[in-house]
Amino acid sequence: MPISYLNHRIRARLESKLNQLNEKRPLPPGVVKKLNEQFALEMTYNSNAIEGNSLTLKETAWVIQDGLTIRGKPMKDHLEAIDHFAALSYLYDLVEHNPHQAISEVLIRTIHQLVVRETEQQTAGMYRTGNVMITGSNHTPPDVSSLPSDMQDLIDWIRSNQKKLHPVELAAMVHHKLVSIHPFFDGNGRTGRVVMNLLLLQQGYPLVIVLKNDRKKYYEALSKADTGEYRSIVRFTAQAVERSLNVYLKIVSPPSKQSEKYYPLSEIAKNTPYSGEYLNLLARTGKLEAHKEKRNWVTTQSAIERYIKERERQRKILR
Repeated sequence: MPISYLNHRIRARLESKLNQLNEKRPLPPGVVKKLNEQFALEMTYNSNAIEGNSLTLKETAWVIQDGLTIRGKPMKDHLEAIDHFAALSYLYDLVEHNPHQAISEVLIRTIHQLVVRETEQQTAGMYRTGNVMITGSNHTPPDVSSLPSDMQDLIDWIRSNQKKLHPVELAAMVHHKLVSIHPFFDGNGRTGRVVMNLLLLQQGYPLVIVLKNDRKKYYEALSKADTGEYRSIVRFTAQAVERSLNVYLKIVSPPSKQSEKYYPLSEIAKNTPYSGEYLNLLARTGKLEAHKEKRNWVTTQSAIERYIKERERQRKILR
C-alpha cells in the first residue's frame, strides 16, 4: 500500500466538489468554451510569469486574443504567451478526443515542443545534450548520460502508480519528478505544469493554475520534494485544485444554489475565537477549507463552523 501524502480532510473536500461538478455535467458548450478560455489565459499568464515573463494578465489577453504587440515588452515574452496558450489548446483537444491517452516520452516531448515552439526553435521537443544547473536551487539535475533511463523510469513509475495514488497525488509527484530530471534546456517548469494538468483533466478536474503570487511557496514545496518530502507539493497542488473547483462550481451553479459568500480570513476572524494569523495557518496546512483569491486566503462561515465542530469532536475523543 503506497504512502498517502494527501490530507484526508482535503481529499474529502476535493472528491465532494468534483462529484458536485460531475452532477452538473455535461455543461453547455458555450459555458465550457468560456471556462476553457478563461482558465487557459490565466494559466498562460501565471505559468509564464513564474519563469520571469513580464506581460501582465491583461497584456497576455491582448497578445493572445487580439494579436497586439505590447510596446516596451520583449518579443520573446509575446511568443511565450502564444506558445503556452497553443499548448493548452492542444491539451484540451487531446483530453476531449483521446481522454485515456497514456503519458509517454513522445507526448511529453510534444508538449515541450508546443510550449517553446517559437522561442527555442532549435531545441523544441528535444532532450538536452549537456548538463545544467538550476539557478537558485540546491538540486542538481541528473547527468545527461542518464536522461534516457531516467525518463523511461518516470514513465514506468507513472504506469505502476496511476491506479494506486489519488489523481492529485499522482499529478503533483509526476510534476516534481519531471522537473527534477530537467530533461530540456528550457521550458521544464511550464512543460511540467502542463503534464500535471493533463493527468488532472483526464480525471475530470478543471485546469489547475499555479499562481505567480505563490511562486516562493511553490518552489519551497518542490525543494522539499527533492529530499523525498512530498506532502508539501501534494498539499500545494490540492489547494490549487480546490481553487479551480470552487471557481467552476460558482459559475455553473444557479444563483439560488450557489455556495455562500467567501470572506478574507482577517475579516471572518472577527466572528470567531481565532485570530486571522491562526486561520491563515490552518488554511496553509489544509486544516481549514479555504483558497486564495489573488494574495488573500478566503473562506466561508460554514467552513469555520465545520472546523470548530471537528475540533470539538477530536477533543472529546482525546478525553
